[in-house]
Amino acid sequence: MEELIQKIERLKKENDFVILAHYYVDGAVQDIADYVGDSFYLSKVATKVEAKNILFAGVSFMGESAKLLNPEKHVYMADVTADCPMAHMVTVDRIKEVKEQYDDVAVVCYVNSTAEIKAVSDVCVTSSNAIKVVKNIENKRIFFVPDNNLGRYVAKQLPEKEFIFNDGFCHVHKSIDPELVKEAKEQHPDALVLAHPECTEDVLELADYIGSTAGILDYATESDCKKFIICTEMGIFFKLSKQNPDKKFYSVGHRQFCPNMKKVSLEKVADVMENPMEEVILPDNIMDEACKPLQKMLELAK
Repeated sequence: MEELIQKIERLKKENDFVILAHYYVDGAVQDIADYVGDSFYLSKVATKVEAKNILFAGVSFMGESAKLLNPEKHVYMADVTADCPMAHMVTVDRIKEVKEQYDDVAVVCYVNSTAEIKAVSDVCVTSSNAIKVVKNIENKRIFFVPDNNLGRYVAKQLPEKEFIFNDGFCHVHKSIDPELVKEAKEQHPDALVLAHPECTEDVLELADYIGSTAGILDYATESDCKKFIICTEMGIFFKLSKQNPDKKFYSVGHRQFCPNMKKVSLEKVADVMENPMEEVILPDNIMDEACKPLQKMLELAK
């Protein structure tokens, strides 16, 4: 393991790589990354890194977003097969259909989406900034894609807007059952429930705090409470425990596990940096159009 880590550090310097990793990948990969965060943080970091090569330890839409925001840089995925099913749960045709039906609608696209979908959207959001960005949009009517649960959570905070929902979802967060949350709460009555807004509404109703992955991490770190029930992907437990060794973190009794995120390994990171083959490449027309909603997101989220 130590030899592999040393090899990665050497390759980063020799081949001018910066490693960006999401909280949901394996803890060993988070440890060797230059930047670790949720999708909003990594979106911002991607615009500021100096290295000419970006290696993304995450899923495909993250690498696409990094490329869109840094067209002059070379972006590589640690595992090119790591994908997000939710990113494909809305179609261009469906977006066009809604736009034709409502001439005043703004298409708000969760960053967990393909570049093709971003290209026909008006603005992107992440779970960290969705409420702020949507509130700052002039349009009253919002078509929120692809995630239904995050869309409904945002709509509840902004009753002055009219929402049209898509039926997409994150399979990890949707599988977190409210009955299991209640059971976990019975087992740990003095623990606070922290939930990601991709969870279903009946889970969010049981939460003491609702927020992005980074928000959950910050809340648990700043709280005086010593025990927490975590309703998001279990990759966050690595950073939670590392930053809070005196606190206890519990799952809700089932596998809160994204198999695509867990495809990323130290070995794959080293292989890609040693032999960078499959670069993230997007057609010029997609690059031009898909970058606009990402840039608008960064402006509206300031």
